[in-house]
Amino acid sequence: MSLTGYVTITRPVNAAAAGLAAIVAYLIATGTITTAALLLFAVVTLVTAAGNVINDYFDVEIDRVNRPDRPIPAGLVSLPAARAYAVTLFLAGILVCLFTNELCIAIAVISSLLLIGYAACLKRTPLLGNITVSYLAASMFLFGGALGGLPGLLHVMPFAVMTFFAMLAREVVKDAEDVEGDRASGAATLPIRYGIRATLFLALFSALLGVVASLGPYLWWGFWYIYGILPVDGIILFACIKVVRSTTPEEVKTTGASTLLKAGMFASLVIFTLSALFL
Repeated sequence: MSLTGYVTITRPVNAAAAGLAAIVAYLIATGTITTAALLLFAVVTLVTAAGNVINDYFDVEIDRVNRPDRPIPAGLVSLPAARAYAVTLFLAGILVCLFTNELCIAIAVISSLLLIGYAACLKRTPLLGNITVSYLAASMFLFGGALGGLPGLLHVMPFAVMTFFAMLAREVVKDAEDVEGDRASGAATLPIRYGIRATLFLALFSALLGVVASLGPYLWWGFWYIYGILPVDGIILFACIKVVRSTTPEEVKTTGASTLLKAGMFASLVIFTLSALFL
């Protein structure tokens, strides 16, 4: 066991990015940033980190095949320690959330339960698991908007919808990459049950829906927003078009579609932030 393992297993960059997304959502919803936004960042970062740990805890056998360098299969963090660490992070996130409001608390509790349920069993359920993790990604925006009350929650809905469909596209692409390890562990993912090609067409359709949702904020941000978001939409669509002809996990990995989709989602967060600040 090592300190490096405990840091790495939380995927700190991704966890912090999720926290920043909640702050951006609050900025979009209210038009301002207050010290309360720090609570959002802390809650989302802690709960996301906890979800990453509990996911690795339940996925240890899959990771021995697909990701042997991850902290648990690499021997940097033991299974009992990972379980205790995840519980501690979840509880810390919920405790901080008590200083927000009822909407935020409800979203945080539901998201925490879904993270545990996803890691324990939903991940191995075709499509339902993908939908769950996609909602969890979108819930960062819902959580940030909820600090502004119900009006804030409604205002961030287009961003949550775009994030949901972009993440769904990435999740099913990742499933297509991980067929070998998932099959070895007995998981019945979409590509295992219905084939890689069908899965990748679903990714493309989901990406198209995400692009449509991304155009909604034009109603209040105007053409400057469109000029910024269209290149991001182009990255997301390019990734799914590039990968859709793949027929094997190796071909899917070679396209780099999963990385491109991740880059597109980060870029969309930048566009949302700049638009909220200057438009």
